[in-house]
Amino acid sequence: MLSKRCPFPDVREKSEAILSGVQELGIRIPRPLGHGPSRFIPEKETIQVGKEDATMHTLFAESFATLGRLDNVTLVMVFHPQYLESFLKTQHYLLQMDGPLPLHYRHYIGIMAAARHQCSYLVNLHVNDFLHVGGDPKWLNGLENAPQKLQNLGELNKMLAHRPWLITKEHIESTESVCEVEALMEKMKQLQECRDEEEASQEEMATRFEREKRESMFVCSSEDEESAATRDVSRHFEDTSYGYKDFSRHGMHVPTFRVQDYSWEDHGYSLVNRLYPDVGQLLDEKFHIAYNLTYNTMAMHKDVDTSMLRRAIWNYIHCMFGIRYDDYDYGEINQLLDRSFKVYIKTVVCTPEKTTKRMYDSFWRQFEHSEKVHVNLLLVEARMQAELLYALRAITRYMT
Repeated sequence: MLSKRCPFPDVREKSEAILSGVQELGIRIPRPLGHGPSRFIPEKETIQVGKEDATMHTLFAESFATLGRLDNVTLVMVFHPQYLESFLKTQHYLLQMDGPLPLHYRHYIGIMAAARHQCSYLVNLHVNDFLHVGGDPKWLNGLENAPQKLQNLGELNKMLAHRPWLITKEHIESTESVCEVEALMEKMKQLQECRDEEEASQEEMATRFEREKRESMFVCSSEDEESAATRDVSRHFEDTSYGYKDFSRHGMHVPTFRVQDYSWEDHGYSLVNRLYPDVGQLLDEKFHIAYNLTYNTMAMHKDVDTSMLRRAIWNYIHCMFGIRYDDYDYGEINQLLDRSFKVYIKTVVCTPEKTTKRMYDSFWRQFEHSEKVHVNLLLVEARMQAELLYALRAITRYMT
């Protein structure tokens, strides 16, 4: 891939010359498995290495120097350089700088997290990095071969991935170190015009939240959608049948998580910095960039204030996880987000492995790919913050 994805032109040219020489000798050269960094975006419509602007080139060069590659995630996120810079900085700090966990432990946790959503691409990236930093290959045969300390994170890992509202302080007690829990949470990632003029009462606002929360339970991805190819990643986690389940279904009642009682800004941020210095600042910066990112455009329209739409997307995701903002009118969500868009949001946030190109193409048909990528960045960060809020609240209760 050096001939195609190295940000330094002299290296690309030399690599191309070497490949040509090898071909002339009759040696078969493996072909890339795909075309471009995304199955959903045509390669010619992505940012081409060698044709990027100065800001993008700097990010490519720094990423390549740090990781030894330009991965697909970077090549898609570069549509939004400001966000990519923050993302790469956070990833570098979590995975490569000094911290409470050895480097191979961090990559193994990354494997566990990515495997829960059957993301074979990220699993393989972390497997390679795990081995590169001296990880034991035997651990890759199954979670039962890893140290007990990592096995203990299995339960928390699956709950963070699928049902974070079930996390309690007892789950925190079952792990050996709060810092280790924090390291896992940070990786659970890696993974939107009309307002009522009259101000609704607090009772009406609460009613609208509960209505939207109930309705979100019945927004599902279609079973007829073509399913993603089965990936052999199940050996990296336990309880393969465990998945997302709407928290209020089947008569099960979970109290609403009120942001006024426990928020990222007032509680989570400081706790993360206390457990893992500087990470709170990095995460906070990333949340703010994703939430506030705008070019004041919408499809072919310019000078558009998109703040109301961005807030609706963010709050809808939190609503699906039972998180409520007392000062937000949830009636706006149905005015701004149509059902097909809600289906896409819920699929990406709750069962991303079921996302298909048809679903990606079906929402916001007139919008640029960069705008759809921005939507996905909002989904990633809103979900991550929701998971953190539940986990950090449990840690707070455990510590008090």
